[in-house]
Amino acid sequence: MTYRPIRDYGVIGDMHSAAMVSRDGSIDWLCFPRFDSPSVFAAILDDKRGGCFAIRPAGEHRFSQAYLPDTNVLLTSFQTDAGRATVIDFMPVAADIAVSEHEVIRIVRCESGQMVLDCLFQPRLDYGRGRTRLTPASRGVVARNGEACLSLASPVPFDIGDDTAQATIALGAGESAAFVLRWDEKAPRPLVDYDIHGKLGNTQAYWATVARDWHYHGRWAEAIKRSGLALHQLLYAPTGAICAAVTTSLPEWISSHRNWDYRYCWLRDAALTLDIFHRLGHAVDTSSFMAWLGDLSSASGNGVQALYGIGCEAEVPEYILDHFEGYKSSGPVRIGNAAAGQLQLDVYGEVVLSFASFYRAGGHISDALWALTESLVEAAVSNWRLPDHGIWEVRGERRHFVYSKLMCWVALDRGIRLAKALGKPVDLQRWQQARRAIRRDVLARSWNEQVGSFVQSYGSDVLDASVLFMPMVGFLPAKDPLMESTILRIQQELAVNGLVRRYLPWQADNGLGTDEGTFTMCTFWLVGCLIQLGRLEEAQRLFERVMSLSNHVGLFSEVVDPQSGEFLGNYPQALTHIALIHTARNLDRALRQAELGRVVAY
Repeated sequence: MTYRPIRDYGVIGDMHSAAMVSRDGSIDWLCFPRFDSPSVFAAILDDKRGGCFAIRPAGEHRFSQAYLPDTNVLLTSFQTDAGRATVIDFMPVAADIAVSEHEVIRIVRCESGQMVLDCLFQPRLDYGRGRTRLTPASRGVVARNGEACLSLASPVPFDIGDDTAQATIALGAGESAAFVLRWDEKAPRPLVDYDIHGKLGNTQAYWATVARDWHYHGRWAEAIKRSGLALHQLLYAPTGAICAAVTTSLPEWISSHRNWDYRYCWLRDAALTLDIFHRLGHAVDTSSFMAWLGDLSSASGNGVQALYGIGCEAEVPEYILDHFEGYKSSGPVRIGNAAAGQLQLDVYGEVVLSFASFYRAGGHISDALWALTESLVEAAVSNWRLPDHGIWEVRGERRHFVYSKLMCWVALDRGIRLAKALGKPVDLQRWQQARRAIRRDVLARSWNEQVGSFVQSYGSDVLDASVLFMPMVGFLPAKDPLMESTILRIQQELAVNGLVRRYLPWQADNGLGTDEGTFTMCTFWLVGCLIQLGRLEEAQRLFERVMSLSNHVGLFSEVVDPQSGEFLGNYPQALTHIALIHTARNLDRALRQAELGRVVAY
C-alpha cells in the first residue's frame, strides 16, 4: 500500500472515537475506545506497520464516496465491469450518547450484477507496539495484544497468516452482508445479535436531528451544515470536551517535523466551537462541557491550562513513537502534547467570549460559570503584561505576542459586558482601567512603522495573520488606517495564490525552523477583514476559492499546500470549520445588505 492523500478520507464517529475511511474502502485510522486511545489501525501514519481494514472489489474498479444526506454515515460505491456495490460505514450512536459499545459497522451490498470483494483485516493494536495476534473464531476473527482485544464478526471465514486475515465475499444483485468490528469483545457473536439495521436507523436519525438544529438558511447552507456535523463529531460525549482534530502527527509540511497530536481539548478550540454552536442556536449535547468548565474555576488553582485530555485530565505527556515512520515518511509521530504546560494568555479571552455568546443566545450563566468568568478576567488583569507562547504554541522563548494581549483585552471587554448584564458586584472601574491599559499598550507597542503593519510580537518586524482578529472582536475597525494597512501588508506578504500563511517561518523564531503550508483558518480571517472593508466582490471570490479546496465530502484539513491544494496537518480540524461557518454567515449578511441597498437605490 502507498500513502493516500489526506483529502481522500471521509470520517465517521460516535462522539467517543472516530475512524478515517478512504475513498476506496480502507479504514486507515481508528483508536479505541477513545479518540486519544492507542490506535488499532494507523496505516495513515505507517503504511507497513500501522494496520488497516479494507473492503474493495477484486481487480480493476472505480470508486466514489459521499455522506448519506444530513449524517456522518459514509457511503462508498464501487463499479466494475461485472456490477456495482456499496459499502455503508458508520459508528453507532446510542440513545444515551455518553454510552458507546465502541463499534464500527460495515454493510456491503451488491446493487447490480455480480460482485466479488476482497477483505483485508490487519489490526495493529496499541499503536503497533508489540505483536497483534489473530485467532479464528466460529463467527469471525479476534485480535489481541496483551490485555487489548478487538473482535470482527464476519459473514465469511477468514484465512489467517502473518498477523493478517483475508477473505473474499461474493454477492449477487440485491444481496448484502455486514461486518461488525467491536472493541473489548472476547469472541464475535452471531451477526443477527448486533441489530445492525436498527443501529443504522438510530444513527441516521440522530445525525439528522443534529443537522436540523442549525438555525441558518443563507448562502452556503449545505457547507455550514457539513461543517456543523464535522464539529459535532469532534465532541467527546462523556465529558462534552471537544477535540481539535481526530488525528495525530499529520505534518504541516512534508518532512518538516511539524507534527503534533490534536486529539485533545484545547480550551481555545472548544470555546470557539461552543461560540459558533451558540450563535446558530445549537446547544444540543454541550451542557456537560459547560458544566465541566464551571467546575474548572474551583479545580484550576493557579489558572487554566491551554489544553486538557478529553476526559478533562490535566496531564497530557508527550512522547514519540519511534517505530512509526510517519505520513509519507514525515516523522516524528508524537503522542500527547507538551503544549499543555505552556502559558497561553489568549485562552482567557476565548473562553469568556464563548460565555458571552452563550448568554446572548439565552443560556444561563450559573454561579459556577460566573466564578470561572471572574477568575479568567482577573487572570487577564494580573497576567496580560507577561510574555507567553502564543496562539501558535512556539517551542522557544516566551514573547509578548500581540494576539495574546488582544485576547486579554477581549476577556476584560466581554467580562465587563457580562458583569453589567448580570448585575454582578465586581470592581468595574478596575476592570475598565485594565482594558484601557491593554488597548494603549497594544496600539503603542505592536505597530511597526517600517513594516506598515501590526506585527507578531512587541518589538518584532514579523507579520502574523493572527492580528487579523482585531476587527473581528471589536478592538479596532477594519477601516482604521492602521488596520487597513495591516490587512494590505498581510495580503502582499503572507498570501500565496490567495491563501494565507500564519507567518513566514524563516523570519519567525518558532523553535523549529522548517517550512509549512498555508492555514485555511487564516485565509478565512482575511475574508472576514475584506468583508468589513466593504470589498465584498473580492471577499466572495476568495471565500469561494477556499471553498473549492474542500474534499469530496466537504471536509477541510488544518493546512493546504498553496501550489497543489494538497491537504496537510491534522484532519478534520475544528478551527478551520469554525472559521468557515463564521465567515459564511458574515459574508452572506453583508451580501444581503448590499443587495437591499441596491434595491433601495433603484
